[in-house]
Amino acid sequence: MPKSKRDKKVSLTKTTKKGLEAKQNLIEELRKCADIYRYVFVFSVENMRNNKLKDIRTAWKHSRFFLGKNNVMIIALGKGPTDEYKDNLHKVSRFLRGEVGVLFTNKTKEEVKEYFSNFKEVDYARAGNQATMAVTLDEGPLEQFPHSMEPQLRQLGLPTALKKGVVTLIKDFEVCKDGDTLTPEQARILKFFGIEMAEFKLSIKCMWNSETGDFEKLTEGEEDEGIEEDDGDGSE
Repeated sequence: MPKSKRDKKVSLTKTTKKGLEAKQNLIEELRKCADIYRYVFVFSVENMRNNKLKDIRTAWKHSRFFLGKNNVMIIALGKGPTDEYKDNLHKVSRFLRGEVGVLFTNKTKEEVKEYFSNFKEVDYARAGNQATMAVTLDEGPLEQFPHSMEPQLRQLGLPTALKKGVVTLIKDFEVCKDGDTLTPEQARILKFFGIEMAEFKLSIKCMWNSETGDFEKLTEGEEDEGIEEDDGDGSE
């Protein structure tokens, strides 16, 4: 078993007393999980959806998930060999960048990779997402919409009018092109027409074994970045 480094002092600055207490509690909880569970995984999230992540948490009640406050998690695990909580845990910290989370579990690498590689769900794109295809609406009646929605559709930029009480597109309308960064209006139009372009999925980036102290990178083509000295929230 790797030796415990729990006696290392943690310095948290630039924070209120209440904020300091919350960060200290998170650090203690993370280190407790590092003692209890056999494996630590870092995963990245694409097209974050809280309801879908909740489904995963429910299915994995036997494990623990932590998301957000990346820099506090880095402090808990260790920024480098001199302050890491356990041997090689600082290598995990190098992957705590962007929209990522930490999974503590006793499930094997094979079980984790199989589950998360198969968990993909489509959803409506949001503003800022990239369009995955071109969408053009054809001129003609839009009978799926009640007449009361016509002003709302027109405000979104659709060339609509009421004809005999039916919402009608008076000419063809290009909603987006493939690769466009979607505006709030485009995203709402796509949702109104039931067109889903976002895919919620998680990708496993690396793994650490608490019994052996071994670290393994699980994604190709990604290089970890240096750890910043900032100890702010780093929340995602």
